[in-house]
Amino acid sequence: MFAFGQAKLFDETEIAMLGRAFAKQGRPVALVPLGADIHAGHVALIRAAKRLNRGVVVVVADQPHEAFAAEGVDAVVLSPQLATRTVLDIQGLEPDLAREVTRRIQLVNLVGPSDVFFGEKDFEALVRTQQAVTDLRMNVRVHSVPTVRMPDGLAVSLRNAKVAPEYRSQALALSAALLAGAHAAEGGAERVLEAARAVLDAAGVRPAYVELRSLSLGQAPQEGDARLLIAADFGGVRLIDSAGVPVGVGFRNLEA
Repeated sequence: MFAFGQAKLFDETEIAMLGRAFAKQGRPVALVPLGADIHAGHVALIRAAKRLNRGVVVVVADQPHEAFAAEGVDAVVLSPQLATRTVLDIQGLEPDLAREVTRRIQLVNLVGPSDVFFGEKDFEALVRTQQAVTDLRMNVRVHSVPTVRMPDGLAVSLRNAKVAPEYRSQALALSAALLAGAHAAEGGAERVLEAARAVLDAAGVRPAYVELRSLSLGQAPQEGDARLLIAADFGGVRLIDSAGVPVGVGFRNLEA
C-alpha cells in the first residue's frame, strides 16, 4: 500500500512503478515539474496541485527539499536525463525555449499525469506547452499558477536572484512598468505600451522588448484580456516578466 503525503523518493528507473502505485489506489497524478533551489514560487505550484483530489508528484533537478514533506507531497522523482535529439518544431520559437517545451512534454509522457502545473513567470513557455499538449492530443490538463512576487514587486525566481546588488533597484522597474501598463489599460493597447515604456525610460532601462499580446501570444485584442511582456538585461542577466492586462476595459470597469 502506497503511503500518501510522505514525499517518497523515486528515481528514473522507478517511474513506471510510481504510476502503478497510484493507479492501484485510484488516484490520478498531478505533476509539478520543478528545477533546483526550491523557492516560494515552487511551493505555490505544489499548493495549487494539492487543492485537487490527486496524488501530487514533484520532479526535481537535485536532492529532495524539506518543503516537500512539509507540504504533503506524495512522491518525488529525481529529474531523469531526457534526450533532446528530437526537439519539437514550434514555429518562431527560440532553440532554448523549444528544448524546454520538449522537456516538459517528455516528462508528461513519462509520468502520465491527469494534470500538470506550471507558473506564469515563464509565460511564453506556459503558452507554448499548452499549445503543444493541444496539438499532440495529449490527455492532460495544463494549469497555470500566478507569479509569486517579493514585497518589492520583483518576481521570485532563480534568475532574478542572480542580479547583482548594484542592479537590483533598476530591475524593480520591470514590475513597476507592468503595473503602470496595466493601470493604463482603459486607454487601449498603445496607452498600455506608452505607460510601460515611460517607467522603464525613467529608470534608465533599455528593454530587449516590451510587447502586448493576446493570451495565446498572438496580436493583442482591441478590447479584452491580453498579456504585457517585458525583458531587459541587468549586468549580464536577462530578466523576463509579464502581467495580465484588461485592454480597453481597465480594472475600474471590471465586474466585482
